[in-house]
Amino acid sequence: MYQALTVIHVLIALAIIGLVLLQQGRGADAGAGFGGTSNTLFGARGAASFLSRTTAILASLFFLTSLSLAYLAGKTDNKGHDIMDVPQAEPPAQRDLPPVSEEKPAPHPSDLPRAPEAPPAAAPGK
Repeated sequence: MYQALTVIHVLIALAIIGLVLLQQGRGADAGAGFGGTSNTLFGARGAASFLSRTTAILASLFFLTSLSLAYLAGKTDNKGHDIMDVPQAEPPAQRDLPPVSEEKPAPHPSDLPRAPEAPPAAAPGK
């Protein structure tokens, strides 16, 4: 149902594009307005032509299919396969490398030489 409605929606969109390109614009007679007798220059167009009526009907159908597709998309469960839901792989049973032996800690926590200790400060008032 969803795929068929999507195909219809695309076909309606293509038909609207074709009909709009076939129609003559409102300002199409503007060239005749500069020295000619054109009464349609930015004026009323009269009765709607076959192409404009068909375009209006197709536009209504386009809106209807758009709303239908939005409704159907909201009802479906779009949750697919998520890689975060997959359990983690078990660690291999046999290790390729031997375990690291424990090393004795270094005598000093730093490689830098220790700073000499400062003499105690003299008592005030002496």
